[in-house]
Amino acid sequence: MARKKVTEQVLKSWDEVNDSLKLIGEAQNAIDTIEAELNDQITDLKTAAKEKVKKHEDVIKINEALIQQYTTEHKDELKGKSKKLAFGTLGFRLSTKLILPKAIKTVIESLQRNGMMDCLTTKVTVNKEVLKTYDEAEILNVGASLKREDTFWYETDRHTVQDE
Repeated sequence: MARKKVTEQVLKSWDEVNDSLKLIGEAQNAIDTIEAELNDQITDLKTAAKEKVKKHEDVIKINEALIQQYTTEHKDELKGKSKKLAFGTLGFRLSTKLILPKAIKTVIESLQRNGMMDCLTTKVTVNKEVLKTYDEAEILNVGASLKREDTFWYETDRHTVQDE
């Protein structure tokens, strides 16, 4: 089916435009109210769930500590680094953590001096807001351009709509 271009202007006066703004404002206020109620319900549900979950988390925490203590004391009984039991597997893994000093600048300088640039990350991006402050000739010179256009906007006075 072919599209039809609407050429008839539906709003015929500024009063009608104002009425449309009022309708939009009322709809925005209704949406805000619904979302606020929903957020309150979500907060209540999260609080209730936390209370229900707390006792289970406590059971897990206590039993993890007991299992770790027993396994550490009987580490020599493990065949290899783990032990499979009826309800799970446990054991020890060798983990390696990299510790960096608080004075990270010295580490960065040392990495640069030693040619270890693959250990450094650098993210370079264009700051459009700063670039917009330059003269248009300079902007064109670096390969960018400015696009100017009139864009429609509106703002409803929600407080006025709410008071009626």
